[in-house]
Order: sequence, then C-alpha cells, then structure tokens
Amino acid sequence: MSTTSIHPRPYEPVPSRRVAFVGLGVMGYPMAGHLARAGHEVAVYNRTAPKAAAWAAEFGGRAVRTPREAAEGAEIVFACVGNDDDLRSVTTGADGAFGGLAQGAIFVDHTTASADVARELYAAARRQGAQFLDAPVSGGQAGAQNGALTVMVGGDQDVFDAVAPVAAAFSRAFTRIGESGAGQLAKMVNQVCIAGIVQGLSEAIAFGQKAGIDMNLVLDVIGKGAAQSWQLDNRGKTMVADKFDFGFAVDWMRKDLGLVLDEARRNGARLPLAALVDQFYADVQQQGGGRLDTSSLIRRLR
Repeated sequence: MSTTSIHPRPYEPVPSRRVAFVGLGVMGYPMAGHLARAGHEVAVYNRTAPKAAAWAAEFGGRAVRTPREAAEGAEIVFACVGNDDDLRSVTTGADGAFGGLAQGAIFVDHTTASADVARELYAAARRQGAQFLDAPVSGGQAGAQNGALTVMVGGDQDVFDAVAPVAAAFSRAFTRIGESGAGQLAKMVNQVCIAGIVQGLSEAIAFGQKAGIDMNLVLDVIGKGAAQSWQLDNRGKTMVADKFDFGFAVDWMRKDLGLVLDEARRNGARLPLAALVDQFYADVQQQGGGRLDTSSLIRRLR
C-alpha cells in the first residue's frame, strides 16, 4: 500500500478512457489514483516494479513491465519522471512508451523538464502519427493527493481539448499556455516566483525571531494583508517551528532553477535574484539538507 493518501473529490462525468501513467513518485502515484477513481482504465509503470504492483492492488488497475507495454492500447499516456534524461528514457529509449503509441494517441508529460526536450519529443511523436503535450504541474505533493494541481500546458489546441476533461481528475486548473514548450517555460516562471518569495519569507521570519516578537502571531496578521502568499499560508509557521519534512525537496528545486538559468542564458533574460537563491539552495545542500523541503532555505539564516 502507498504511504500517500488521496482525499475523495467529486468528478465531472467523463466517458471511461484507456489511459496509462508512467512514473509513480510522490506526484505520479496519487495522480494516477485519481484517474482510476474517476473511472478510467489505468495501466501503470514504475521503474521499481513493487511500487506499481502496490498501486494496482490499491486502485485496481494494471501494473506493467515497461513504458512501451503501458502505452500499448492507451488513448492517453501520462508521465511524471525526474528530468530530461529520465523522460527520454521512458519515451524514446529501449522499451520506451513511444514504441507502443498508436496512431492518434497522446503522450502528456507532467515532468518539470526543459522546453527543448518538450519540443524534441513533440516532433518525435508527430513523426509517428501520435501527439505530445508538455504539462508541468504546480501544487506539490498535497496538490497531487487532493486532486488540485495547477497544470501549465504547451502543445496543439485540439490535443489539449481532448486531454483536459480527463486531466480534470487530478487538476483544479488545466490551462494551455501556447505551443510546444510553452508549458515548461510557464513552469520556469513559477519557480522563479517561488524562489524569490521563499527567500523573502525566510529573511522576514529570521528577522522577526531575532527581534524577539511572536512570529506565529505576526504571520497571522500580515497574512491578511499585502504580504499574503501561498508560501506564507502553508510554510510560514512550519518554518518558525523548524519543520521541513514536506514534499518538494531542495534537490528538485535546484534542478528546476538550473533549467531556468539555462533558458535565461539562451534568451537573454536577467535573473539576478533567482541565480542568488540557487546558490543559497546550494548552501543548504552542502549542509546536508538536499532532501528537505524548499522552505528549509531559512536554515542558512539561523
């Protein structure tokens, strides 16, 4: 059985579809679960087979041995893996999902990856008569468990329209940003915003604690004004309490910021704050905090 939980939620009636999910990490496991709960026929693949077997036992879907087998017969294949190399491996690598995609089938990638790999795989899918969307997500582990993810999508409008009703099982907002790669670029914007907000929140809490004021009370007060943010609401008091055992790790944030800074070098954008916070996260890694939640940035200041 999984260590995550999925909170029941109402689903809009959608005809049952044959779908697959590749990658059952902290995000993919509950996302695939919501698809099964919504009545879709789900086949799952995970690099560690026992996790796929546990998912199938919990949700009643099928566990398969390869991404290619997962894609065979599927109308839509969803995936959420680690990085560009992982994504290439489960799509175009040996026994990759693209080898099993039927004509007209759709591959939807929820990995936070580069815009370049999104465009590469979009072209590869089109060459064989299939379709591809890049669709990174925001909302963290809790958003995946609650079926309330925000999804930023790049790709063709008609393909997006076909997927959106199915993806509603695990998302509260499923939005097409533009052509292939645009979803990944939007996710980069998201991560730049988060980096700056978490650093500002870290400095504010550390300052308040040094000043000797009741920071839980202060957060309650300023959270009702212009300083309010998701990070303040959901991470402020846990930062005060020095708790950092949440879903999105520093190691993953550094991977994401690396993608952001690579893209900025290509397009000429200036990101001084994002570059600085990336180095602050490197400090947290050097202190042994690579698997802590990103709000652990405050530890540098204590």
